[in-house]
Amino acid sequence: MPSVDVVIPCYRYRTLLPDAVRSVLDQERVDVRVLVIDDASGDGSADVARELAASDPRVEAVVHGTNMGHVATFNEGILDWATAEYTLLISADDMLSPGALARATAVLDSHPKVGFVYGNALRWNTEEPAPTYRTGAWSPVVHDGLGWLRGRFAAASNPVLSPTVVARTALQQLVGGYDARMLHTSDLEMWLKLALHGDVGYVSGVDQGLYRVHGSNMSSAYYDSDSGVRDFEMRLLAFSAVLDRGRDVLPDADELSRTVRRTLAKEALLRVNRGYDRGHARTDPGDALVEFARRTDVDMTHFLEWHALRVRQTIGARFAPVLQPLVLTAVARRMRQRRRQDRLTREGI
Repeated sequence: MPSVDVVIPCYRYRTLLPDAVRSVLDQERVDVRVLVIDDASGDGSADVARELAASDPRVEAVVHGTNMGHVATFNEGILDWATAEYTLLISADDMLSPGALARATAVLDSHPKVGFVYGNALRWNTEEPAPTYRTGAWSPVVHDGLGWLRGRFAAASNPVLSPTVVARTALQQLVGGYDARMLHTSDLEMWLKLALHGDVGYVSGVDQGLYRVHGSNMSSAYYDSDSGVRDFEMRLLAFSAVLDRGRDVLPDADELSRTVRRTLAKEALLRVNRGYDRGHARTDPGDALVEFARRTDVDMTHFLEWHALRVRQTIGARFAPVLQPLVLTAVARRMRQRRRQDRLTREGI
């Protein structure tokens, strides 16, 4: 049977930790070891981790005396502890679906060039009833690693949720650990650099895990504060770091850099526009997002989103929600004028 070492970092999730561990131990047709690392939670999580380790020989517990931070904790598990053929890192507030590890390792066993496998994770708002996993027939999808990587640059986003990712331990350790500079985008940077070295597998047709959405999610602060400008900054940092690492295998690195910067700038401007349309422009720090778009080194004046913002600013925050249909008409007219002027310029008229 394939072997999987599972690292479960924990910070103040004592009530959720047993569910995460049980979802791993209940996996069939795989040999698993589990390392729970409590990062000085101070809420009783350490006692829960020790109890889980005492109750099952497959579980080990490490308790930090001082808080090391999530990235250092991740790296302690995947770089210093994991020795099995495959590795999974899953947060103490998330869970695996039944059969998830057997499916992921089957893809890895059948496709030696695949460096890591992921699948769909259900997002569960814990204020609502728990969702039901899709089960039954499934199929593997294998993407060329560099092709998958280029798709991520075009989208400038992270489609992969950590509870579903099973990686080859040797490759995981080859590319190194998580980068502390990335804060909440260290996982995105990890998937990108893994794709530099191997193909990417996907488990299609079923759900591979459960991602709890709640007020204590680590990423909440980055999405909710400053209109999310820090999220944009750290996504750009992650993509830029991977380009620096992978220029030897990415001859189109400069174009990829322009692509991701353009996509992020447009998305930032779109978020400001939505603030106007929802009547939030007077309170949201949209200037920070506009400044981020300027700093991406792309010409914003060619973007539909930029012209839309200029029209909204002219109308004003008070009337933008009411006059939104007129805004869209004005933007379309302005863009037609801009394209006509560009054509005349190209033709020397």
